[in-house]
Amino acid sequence: MISKKDVEHVALLARLEFNEEEKEMFTEQLNNILDHISMLNKVETDNIAPTYHVLPQKNVWREDVVKPSLSREDALANAPEQENGCFKVLKVIES
Repeated sequence: MISKKDVEHVALLARLEFNEEEKEMFTEQLNNILDHISMLNKVETDNIAPTYHVLPQKNVWREDVVKPSLSREDALANAPEQENGCFKVLKVIES
């Protein structure tokens, strides 16, 4: 059970300020969440296989085949700026 004092303590740690109404609201909401979790913990799951996803999934691999790539001219065709056959971009790292 979460108390208003617990909410105040967590708010202090998180450097949050709440008025009395908000503290009451959060106390009630957190207790509702814990009640729901408690209810879920009562569900019988012994005969349920663990799963990581609700739908069956499998990897679909394609054959790794080398294919021709774009020519340099085609790759740079829409570049706003280019220099020496490369994309020219703004410097983003200061030394």
